[in-house]
Amino acid sequence: QVQLVESGGGLVQAGGSLRLSCAASGGTLSSYAMGWFRQAPGKEREFVARINWSGGTTYYADSVKGRFTISRDNAKNTVYLQMNSLKAEDTAVYYCAAGAWPLVPAKNIVAFGQGTQVTVSS
Repeated sequence: QVQLVESGGGLVQAGGSLRLSCAASGGTLSSYAMGWFRQAPGKEREFVARINWSGGTTYYADSVKGRFTISRDNAKNTVYLQMNSLKAEDTAVYYCAAGAWPLVPAKNIVAFGQGTQVTVSS
């Protein structure tokens, strides 16, 4: 069973950037579609971005399109989320996920990471 560990979260001012990383172990990353989800306080977890096994296909939530970029390095067993032009409403715990394409709905997901906190101050 693949295990996922996120890193790179933190506190940033509105308009700033962060890059999240998700390191996989216990499995071959290239076997999975990967994605990022987030959960803000008092809200349900929501889809942010997903990428297929090769990195050739990506999808984004409308709320992050044009600001966030998902990428993967299968040789390093790592997935990234570059977040630019951050807004206060991007504040949430961000989770990495692995599963079968198209990854959503959640029944296609086989593993979530423990999450990393992103806080954007306005």
